[in-house]
Parts: sequence; C-alpha cells; structure tokens
Amino acid sequence: MANRSPAAVAAAAAGLAWAVAGCVAAPAQAPMADAAPVQVYAAGSLREAFTEIARDQEARTGQKVALTFGASGLLRERIEKGEPAQVFASADTDHPQHLAARGGWQAPVVFTRNALCALTSEQISATPDTLLATLLRSDVRMGTSTPQADPSGDYAWALFRQADKVQPGAYAQLDAKALKLTGGADSPKPPAGRGTYAWVMEQRQADVFLTYCTNAVAAQAEVPRLRVVQLPTALQVGAAYGLTVRSDAPAAAQAFASALRQPPAQAVLQRLGFGLP
Repeated sequence: MANRSPAAVAAAAAGLAWAVAGCVAAPAQAPMADAAPVQVYAAGSLREAFTEIARDQEARTGQKVALTFGASGLLRERIEKGEPAQVFASADTDHPQHLAARGGWQAPVVFTRNALCALTSEQISATPDTLLATLLRSDVRMGTSTPQADPSGDYAWALFRQADKVQPGAYAQLDAKALKLTGGADSPKPPAGRGTYAWVMEQRQADVFLTYCTNAVAAQAEVPRLRVVQLPTALQVGAAYGLTVRSDAPAAAQAFASALRQPPAQAVLQRLGFGLP
C-alpha cells in the first residue's frame, strides 16, 4: 500500500469522525437548539442546495442557520480577517485546507462534487467534439470566473492545460483570451433575483462561459435559449467540494456539517446535479 501524507490521513480521520457522528446523532428527541444561528459560509454554486438543506435542518431541529454565499477564495479571506464563520463549504479543497493549516479549523473532507460545462449563447453551435475548436475561434468571446478568488476560474485554467495536451499551443491562446467576468472582488453583480451566469450571458458579455454544470443548467432554466455543452473526455475537469468546521464551533455547527454528508442532504445535492463525495 502506498504511503499516505499526514494531510490525507488527517482528512480521512476527520471524515471517519464525521461519519460516525452522523450515524449516532439521530436521537428520538432532538437536542435543544442554540439561540444563536449556525454561521455557514458556502460557495455561491451551493446557494440553491444549501438554502433547501438549511430550511430542512431548521424544520427538523429548530436550529437556525445563517447562510453567507460568495466566491470561495473571497470567503476564505473574509474568514481570515475575522468574520464569524463556523462552517465553511468551499468549491475546492485548497481553501478549507488553507484555513486548517493556519490552525483553528478541522481538516476538511469532501462532501460533494461538480464538473465544468460550457454555457453558450443560442448563436453558438457547439458539441463536445467541436467545443475546443469553438473556444479557440478568434471571434468567440470566452468568459470565466476569476482564478484564486473563485475555484471555478482555477478549474477553467486546469481545462486550458488539458487542452494544451490535445492541441499544443491551446493553453496560451485560451489564457490570453479568457474574460474574467465573475467571482472577483470587483466583478459586477447581477440585479436582485437574477442568476449570475444567466445575467452575464443575457447581457452578451460572452459567447461561451465556462462554469460548473450545475450553474449552467440553472442559467438555462432561467434563460431557455442558452445552451449547455458537456466537455469532451479529454477536457473534463472535476471539482471536489471541501467542508471544514471551526475547531471551537458549538455542537450545532458540527451537527449541520454532519448532516451535509447524510442521505437527506445528499439527495438534495444530487437532485440539483451535484455528485457523490
């Protein structure tokens, strides 16, 4: 058996502890809820899922949950500056691992997965087989999120590296033309009630936008003329979502984190297009 890094061992141990907690934390009578709400900071792509999961948790336990959404990297920076997050659900594992390495946060565990898709305007006719050629066209504007601030942007650049293996020189072209339209500290925000990616595409800010498949499907539901194109196998990039809890967080925060990995919450995530951990 290959040697495992201390970080991997710690993550596995944390995952086992959470799994055990989830198995035993189902008493006939729910414990008394804390007066203060659980402070949950989560990636923007989790908004719909976590809103439903938190509502279910509140109905079941009486425990209030306060949700704060945003780009994972920006949320991590806010937490490091002192904001009172107790649970952090990131669209990657690097940001929660960064918090854990600084101390005061548990080793992260993966609680769900996602993947990248291409969201295109109705004027773009692309299939998985023609997607790379479409992205490389000089007349096609390609939007992404902002790397480092938002993992979706980091995953887009991972796709560019994959593309370079398929067509040498593709990375340089894609890197040069990518429009970082969302996820940054200064990125324009959509009007209230509008989805970010549907709004960006409806405003014709890009012809193709590389985002999570869950985001792309939600944008198409909001603006039906948009199209969702799956990535070809050679370009596929998976997104592992990491979850961590502040070490001194109250039991209610640990209970919410544990609930995220149990069947009811996982069913919500999978119904909305997320993958198994």
